[in-house]
This record gives sequence, C-alpha cells and structure tokens, in this order.
Amino acid sequence: VQLQACGGGLVQPGGSLRLSCAASGDTISTTNMGWFRQGPGKEREFVLSISWDGGSTYTADSVKGRFSISRDNTKHTENTVYLQMNSLKPEDTALDFCVATKGTWYSNRAADYDYWGQGTQVTVSS
Repeated sequence: VQLQACGGGLVQPGGSLRLSCAASGDTISTTNMGWFRQGPGKEREFVLSISWDGGSTYTADSVKGRFSISRDNTKHTENTVYLQMNSLKPEDTALDFCVATKGTWYSNRAADYDYWGQGTQVTVSS
C-alpha cells in the first residue's frame, strides 16, 4: 500500500480545505483508511477513519461537526480518500497524515494503522 497526501495549505480561520490521499495497492479497495494529525508541540492524534467500503466512519470529538471523510473506490487498485475540513480554527494547524490499516476501521490508535503517507501541512492563520 502506498499513500500520497496533498491539498494542504494556508487558510484563514473559519475557512475550508479539502485534503486528498491517493492510495494504491492490490488490496487497497478492501483496506480501511483514515487521517491523523500532529500540531506543533503536540502529540500525534487521530482525526477520522473510514471503512473499506465507505459505509462506516469514526470521528474524533475534536473535529465532530466540522470535518468529514469520504472515499472513492471507483478503481480497484487506486482509491482516493478525502478529508473535508470546514470551520477551521488556529488549533487545527497541523501536519496531516493519511493512514491505512488491514485491521478495524474503528480505532483511534496510531499503532493500529499499518501504512502512513507523508504529511501535508495545514496552517490556519489570519
């Protein structure tokens, strides 16, 4: 499994941003995926996850009602996972990582995710 995230940037408070993660691999269409983030001086934290079929999601309380996750499984060996971020706050500033797991989608533990992409930087500032 290979993950390539993009879409980060600078946005003003209250603004929106959508991150994309291009995921490839023979079994990617049956792999659960998600996003973690790490803010400056903070520990890495779970954001959202989504099941392999897109039917189930798990959202961290800190972003509930503002962030959402979705995926496009149109291609069998190449999927795209999206992280839609609305009503952004300065505390959302972080390096965001796309992740994938062969285990359960219902996990907020970094250790449960087998594959990590490179991070994409999100900065919320006026």
